[in-house]
Amino acid sequence: MEKKRIIILGGGFGGVYTASELVRRLKRFHKANLDVEVILVSEENYITFQPLLPEVVSGAVEQLHVISPIRRTAPGVVLYTRQIEKIDVVNKAVQLAPGRVPRSETLKYDHLVIALGNQLAHNMVPGMYEHAIPFKYLGDALRLRNHIVQMLEEASVCTDEEERERLLTFVVAGGGFSGVECIAEMDDFLKKAVRSFPRITRNDLRMVLVQSADRILPEMKESLATYADKLLRRRGINIVLEHRLHEVSADRAIILCKETKQPVTIPSRTVVATVPTEPHQVILDTPLECERGRILVSDEMESTSHPGVWSLGDCAAVPSGEGYYSPPTAQYAVRQAVICAENILATLQAKPRKRFKFAGLGKLASLGARCAVAEVVGFTFSGFIAWVMWRAIYVGKMPGFDRKIRVFLDWLKDFFLPRDITQLNVHNEQQVRREHLAAGQTLFHQGDFGDRLYFVAKGKLEIEVDGRLVNTTGEGDVIGEMALLSHNARSATVRAVESTDLVSLPRDAFDSIIQYVPGAAEAMAEIHRQRMQQNADEEAPVDNSVQS
Repeated sequence: MEKKRIIILGGGFGGVYTASELVRRLKRFHKANLDVEVILVSEENYITFQPLLPEVVSGAVEQLHVISPIRRTAPGVVLYTRQIEKIDVVNKAVQLAPGRVPRSETLKYDHLVIALGNQLAHNMVPGMYEHAIPFKYLGDALRLRNHIVQMLEEASVCTDEEERERLLTFVVAGGGFSGVECIAEMDDFLKKAVRSFPRITRNDLRMVLVQSADRILPEMKESLATYADKLLRRRGINIVLEHRLHEVSADRAIILCKETKQPVTIPSRTVVATVPTEPHQVILDTPLECERGRILVSDEMESTSHPGVWSLGDCAAVPSGEGYYSPPTAQYAVRQAVICAENILATLQAKPRKRFKFAGLGKLASLGARCAVAEVVGFTFSGFIAWVMWRAIYVGKMPGFDRKIRVFLDWLKDFFLPRDITQLNVHNEQQVRREHLAAGQTLFHQGDFGDRLYFVAKGKLEIEVDGRLVNTTGEGDVIGEMALLSHNARSATVRAVESTDLVSLPRDAFDSIIQYVPGAAEAMAEIHRQRMQQNADEEAPVDNSVQS
């Protein structure tokens, strides 16, 4: 019998549990004369237990304890840790990005399972990609934790009151499960951490949760959402309803009222984004029938437009059997994985397939400080009892017995030991980075140290010397090279006239380009000469710090 190949795309609950179920059933059915290869494609070699990511931020759980190796969760699967470049459902092939060897690879399949989930829609909010911290993966939680500690360290020695306020203001966009649990754990951690910072008090902290709906936790019963709202507000968290994130820059978040359309500026150096989300582009590039970006599948988990293609989890519109599409939660994805695996094998054996039907067992949300809200099989719980249920249920759902033990011990230690406030610099600063300025925001001030070179990608900037406007600059212009060449301070202030996008290089990268790239030094000198000539023609003062 010809060997069949099943390719699964995605390393989340849906993808990994489908792979695990397929491998387990193939071992049990080895007498059925099925020759099948199961391949899983994931960007990481582990599955992340996302409900515990907020506790990684607060330090209640060790970072490595919320992930499980895929090779142990789904033993026997062929694992590719690659990005996906293209899904070709016509020719039944998947193109993978290069690994260590700079060569792409194409895999042919007989059955394809798409379980890629969703991703943060960076482009829907100006500046979100450049300045907001997403909250979906382990790396995001580690980055956020280190960033929070850095803000405390900076604020403890800051003498500028306005800057100190920005450093100690923390904004979370999105009032669903992720946003509420994230800001609750952040608040809990910060209030404990400031005990080690004599110059910072709890009253200096400002926590802001922005929600576009008229209440937080819209997925839960209104009574539980109201309880959570009152509890968080009582702790001092400012909940802003019916506002959405409109724009983000390095030192502020701009939110927009849904009714009045009036923008509100929140000075802050920390913006966490849990919304909005969108489907992966590789899914949108396929001819698969979709609804609002989710692949339409039958209650057997097979695509309605392309037989042999299966989908589940957040990226699929799976009928729940209860008159609505399955919500994007792990409890649905895990159960969908079982049905999907059964039906693929049933198809290979020409046997009847099963239909997916699941109404959900309940919903839980941690509110920090040993409080939670829970809705389990129709009953509602809140406070400490719900928190105990939350921990008991989630430790039971952790993949791998060793991870269950590790998480349980972490929680036990948290009762007796203080939270760790060390900062691990694991997030490397990008050499070349994108930046965003809101209208009226200053890029740098006259007298500042010249540390970066800027290229204007879009927008308009004004140049001011000694309080007097001398010039404007815009798309395609270069800003700040002379301060880097002369190693002097900025001799002008540059401010955004309108919403502006830039790309910047640090000083060391600029020095390397000038030194080693042929013609780079001459090009910079020519830019400077043209700028000086322009200023002379306009009889304007020459700005030796800002060139375009």
